[in-house]
Amino acid sequence: MEDISVYLFLGFLDSGKTKFIQETLEDPRMETGERTLLLVCEEGDEEYIPEKFAVKNVAKVTLEGADELTEENLASLTEKYKAQRVVVEYNGTWLLQQFFDAMPESWVINQMMTFFDAATFLNYNANMRQLVFDKVQMTQMVVFNRFKGEYEKLQFHKVVRGISRRPDIVYEYIGGKAEFDEIEDPMPFDVNAPVIEVEDRDFAWFYRDVAEKTAEYVGKTVRFKGMAAVTKKAPKGYIVLGRHIMTCCEADIAYDGFAVNTNGLLEGIETRDWLIVTAKINIEYNSVYRSKGPVLTAEKLERAEPPEESVATFY
Repeated sequence: MEDISVYLFLGFLDSGKTKFIQETLEDPRMETGERTLLLVCEEGDEEYIPEKFAVKNVAKVTLEGADELTEENLASLTEKYKAQRVVVEYNGTWLLQQFFDAMPESWVINQMMTFFDAATFLNYNANMRQLVFDKVQMTQMVVFNRFKGEYEKLQFHKVVRGISRRPDIVYEYIGGKAEFDEIEDPMPFDVNAPVIEVEDRDFAWFYRDVAEKTAEYVGKTVRFKGMAAVTKKAPKGYIVLGRHIMTCCEADIAYDGFAVNTNGLLEGIETRDWLIVTAKINIEYNSVYRSKGPVLTAEKLERAEPPEESVATFY
């Protein structure tokens, strides 16, 4: 079975999804001769105008509820319309995992973009953080529509980067002018220092950066405070040292840590002990990860008091 490219557009009502998809389908460059299934998962104030499409053979189907988002139904629609390409306007109140679980085997995500109305975004983030996180965590681009000169870009930038450093960020002003976000994201610690000192408040950023750029940390020495986990999954002489991290909201708090070779520097370590470690980072196989990963070899290990905030965040 041939792969079917899926173009997934995310965001809340009135965020600009319909307008963008309409303009995309009006672009002659999108006319490749492929039969296109336009899957609409919510109806906003703006309606599609099919007669303006430059793309031919577009079948528009509206899903009335999340119960229609099933693999069987999507596969049936694919077969019914002989779809070779799928464009999805996704419902902002449905979690993205619902769509992934319902995707037929032949569907492959080609592009994912998320749209927000700049006027309401910060309010949505304050009150519906989980849904904002859900729509940003895996996207390739975040577009802030109806942006105004008096808005502070850094506020919007920090929210996105607190979720993911993957997507490009675009500010589209009223009138059509668009600007790419060029705000640099220096880490809150010096990665080139002889010893990388990670403050308690910065552990979440450090953990994510090592996970995403492990190779860049090989051979470097780090110092941080963490909570120990003594587990049978670790080889003898090893512990896990990390923190509880909240990425999105309280519901997703999870313990994340590094495999640490204690080098016999401290005896009697128990789970939930707070320790300060100074260690060198390497990439090795370790049974904690069940694969290769960042393994810390302790040069100094000492007991410590718990931090003021037991849960690390990106804020």
